[in-house]
Amino acid sequence: MKKEYQIKQQRLFSEEIRKQVVGQVERCELTVAQAVREYSVCKQTIYKWLYKYSRTLKKGTRIVMEKDSQDKTSQELRNRIRDLEAALGRKSLEADLYRIIVEKASDEYDVDLKKNFGDQASKSPLK
Repeated sequence: MKKEYQIKQQRLFSEEIRKQVVGQVERCELTVAQAVREYSVCKQTIYKWLYKYSRTLKKGTRIVMEKDSQDKTSQELRNRIRDLEAALGRKSLEADLYRIIVEKASDEYDVDLKKNFGDQASKSPLK
């Protein structure tokens, strides 16, 4: 019985293509598995390219993302947005109240307070 060996044809990728693949993986445009399928190379080859050409991924380093810290940060940001929206709402109501007070006072005293106040502000000695 003869064994038939299939000879694999070795392909060489230019450094430019390797860097391009690494860039795509770093930008999350491709996963390692997708790069393996698309370029028909083994997973170890992709990781070798990553270790050699990556700016952030070096052999022996790990990036640890903790779910709790991400959740905490997200919750803090949501709370900050809620507080800012509440402050904006209060200021908006305050501005509306001042506008209504000025209009009511103008009607009651039969004087245009907006116009008179504007004249006094332009005649002030500071300007």
